[in-house]
Amino acid sequence: MMEQTKAVAALAALAQDTRLSVFRLLMQTGPDGMIAGAVAEAMDVPPSTMSHHLAKLEQAGLVMSWRTSRLIHYAADYAGIHALLNFLMADCCRGDPNACADLLSAITCSASPEGAGV
Repeated sequence: MMEQTKAVAALAALAQDTRLSVFRLLMQTGPDGMIAGAVAEAMDVPPSTMSHHLAKLEQAGLVMSWRTSRLIHYAADYAGIHALLNFLMADCCRGDPNACADLLSAITCSASPEGAGV
């Protein structure tokens, strides 16, 4: 189970317009992710600024990175996202899954989330 301080850090990282857009973009790209330069280009943000945003998301446990040759790839960290969602939902409806059914059924995956900025 995620600690509250880690959940606060993750939510704080997402509480910024560019980082939220980057996070949503990386969620769309799946486990293969994108190279840092492509993320910066897609978001129309200078590479040095994007490096800062990606580092904040990685420190918060929401994205992960790896290097191949001179390229740094970034992808959503699904384990970290899962931990955050579990933390947020752990006490939902006092453990009665029927009371949370409407909330959980409202969560859907789509190819292009509204307002993703991509």
